[in-house]
Amino acid sequence: METRMEHPAYVVPGAMDALQSLGAAVGGTGLDPKLVELVCMRASQINGCSVCVDGHWRIARKHGETDDRLFAVAAWREAPYFTDAERAALGLTEAVTRLADRSDAVPDDVWSAAAVHYDDKQLAGLVLAIANINVWNRLNAATRQVAGAWKA
Repeated sequence: METRMEHPAYVVPGAMDALQSLGAAVGGTGLDPKLVELVCMRASQINGCSVCVDGHWRIARKHGETDDRLFAVAAWREAPYFTDAERAALGLTEAVTRLADRSDAVPDDVWSAAAVHYDDKQLAGLVLAIANINVWNRLNAATRQVAGAWKA
């Protein structure tokens, strides 16, 4: 696989800073960094973004995430490794990532399940994290960025 172009976030002045600022803002919402990485992995799996799947498991491991949970995130509903709060966040991730898959893009039950476990600031951070990873996924997929290309 070959990239179509240099990454758009590098081509457009200020774009990388803007994307990274959004990620940094999410970091200030009180969400567990491991949860944010699981959310990023799940959205990236859905979107087929190999660059983000490849990168986010590595970041999650640095935060202390276990292999069992990393390997099972694609099947989180059936795996015993996730808390109710994490399941709610992963359900919200899937709904926000797959907006066109149902007539009610983010059903009340999905939203309410997340709202039980996260305060408004954390819930806002979760929605921003999901939106941000979806932007990254779309940039990478559109330009065919190659997983592992950053490695020496």
